[in-house]
Amino acid sequence: MRAVVQRVSSARVTVAGKEVGAIGPGLVIFLGVGRSDRPEDCAYLAQKIAHLRIFDDEEGLMNLSVKQVGGAALLVSQFTLYGDCRKGRRPSFTEAAPPGEAEQLYLSFLDHLRRQGVPVATGEFQAMMEVTLNNRGPVTLLLESPSSD
Repeated sequence: MRAVVQRVSSARVTVAGKEVGAIGPGLVIFLGVGRSDRPEDCAYLAQKIAHLRIFDDEEGLMNLSVKQVGGAALLVSQFTLYGDCRKGRRPSFTEAAPPGEAEQLYLSFLDHLRRQGVPVATGEFQAMMEVTLNNRGPVTLLLESPSSD
């Protein structure tokens, strides 16, 4: 399981011109599910992200988590995180989980993140989405679950 996590001042996602999710300060999480991912990867990654210390404290140091600052998360499914561009010019997505399996793990990750106490807005699984965000910092991190190694 792969996640690109961005610290934002605000973000929103629209589908067919209609806003389906929006947050103020917090995190945008682009989540990709791979063929080898298991349910326990959802719990691992949700816990890691909920407690990731990437928000500034009173001294301007990255010492606080999204939970500690009262932020939210915008979760967006993104199978293209498993695009392999090493050969040719067209990405191969053979390492991405099939949609049915990916959706189940995406929903499990969503549930685990909410159980960590993080308010979560979402995009729409398998939809063509437009994501607008204001990356604060900028701060962008790539996280992977143990099964992705």
